[in-house]
Amino acid sequence: MSDPAIKSEPHIIRPDKDTFLAEENPFEAMMERFDHAAQLLKLDPGLYKVLRNPEKQIITSVPIVRDSGDVEVYTGYRVLYNTSRGPAKGGIRFDLNVTLEEVKALAAWMTWKCALVNIPFGGAKGGVVCDPATMSMAELERVTRRYTSSIIETLGPDSDVPAPDVNTNERVMAWIMDTYSMHKRHTVTAVVTGKPVEMGGSLGRREATGRGCMFVTREALAKLGMSLKGARVAVQGFGNVGSVAADLMAKEGAVIVAVSDKSGALHNPQGLDIPDLIAWVKEHRQLTGYPKAEPFNKEQLLTVDCDVLVPAATENVITRKNAPQIKAKVICEGANGPTTAAADEILERKGVFVIPDILANAGGVTVSYFEWVQDRGGYFWDEDTVNRRLESIMVRAFNEVAATTEKYKVNTRIASYIVAVGRVAAMHRLRGMYA
Repeated sequence: MSDPAIKSEPHIIRPDKDTFLAEENPFEAMMERFDHAAQLLKLDPGLYKVLRNPEKQIITSVPIVRDSGDVEVYTGYRVLYNTSRGPAKGGIRFDLNVTLEEVKALAAWMTWKCALVNIPFGGAKGGVVCDPATMSMAELERVTRRYTSSIIETLGPDSDVPAPDVNTNERVMAWIMDTYSMHKRHTVTAVVTGKPVEMGGSLGRREATGRGCMFVTREALAKLGMSLKGARVAVQGFGNVGSVAADLMAKEGAVIVAVSDKSGALHNPQGLDIPDLIAWVKEHRQLTGYPKAEPFNKEQLLTVDCDVLVPAATENVITRKNAPQIKAKVICEGANGPTTAAADEILERKGVFVIPDILANAGGVTVSYFEWVQDRGGYFWDEDTVNRRLESIMVRAFNEVAATTEKYKVNTRIASYIVAVGRVAAMHRLRGMYA
């Protein structure tokens, strides 16, 4: 909900943008939603400028010696978007498609996501342009440690706390924690989250994003007078988020009718056996070849007949081209930025209830916050406590978005941005401008 500290002052209207550019550029697509919220909040021009620009953007070279003895130099990024509400929080990805624009967009998303669920973090994101599939474990470790040392001045439990993202995991977080700790000359577990439980990670962290998706999907269906039990669900992306969300929804009685990954898609109108499918993927590393369901074109998954669609793969998969054919009543965005701004308008006209990414997948950063708290306190919670507190935060945030939707007569995505941007703006107003 909007904060009373936000005053009604003139808002700067941005020049018209090419719609197709906004669809392709993740930062512009995200900022188009920000602009809408800022206009409704009537942000003053100065504060608008502050919130529209990242605080810090780091571009660094990451040289390593390959196993062959050759020297390779990779490019690394770290963007701290806004730290007014607390330390920067955001993942690190290793991928050939990492760009500064993408990292900026993801850092901004993290800012709004943390504010929306009201945890005391700002937003950040980082990445290294590389292909982990072509690298040995030793080479990955060298890249991780060299990248960590190159951004170490920004890192710290009180300044910037990374987490896993695309192609990074608990092992990578352990290397970052160790590298940082060696520089500090003492163990600092709270410098990263998503670590192995044995070295200060939180129980329930791996399942947190998918579990959060389940909680808000349950709440959205209830608002529509439906139940998760018996709801037909299609999941695009059967990685950590998608597989956990599918498994937990199935345990609540949902019927998972379709799933997909990079290798292909599977469909069974009577429902897929998710535990069996998870075991298959663990052994074969892909969905293709699974014998107990019909394969079909993975592009068709988004438009399959279902009640709930969970896009849990990559950005910009729901566009102006396929949005008109979507049959789902609820879309739960497990991935960051799966729906373009142009598609949003189409879905709104169709009456689809969209649970936006900054709410739907906020379970991961919420339990990362729990991990950070546990590390700093040196006292660790059991998994039931973690899950119970996660449910409380996700349900509260959903209800705040629902109330804001009704108050401003906007869709759920813009309502989420109103809540989030309002909180960040309120903090800036209270803190004032250091000069």
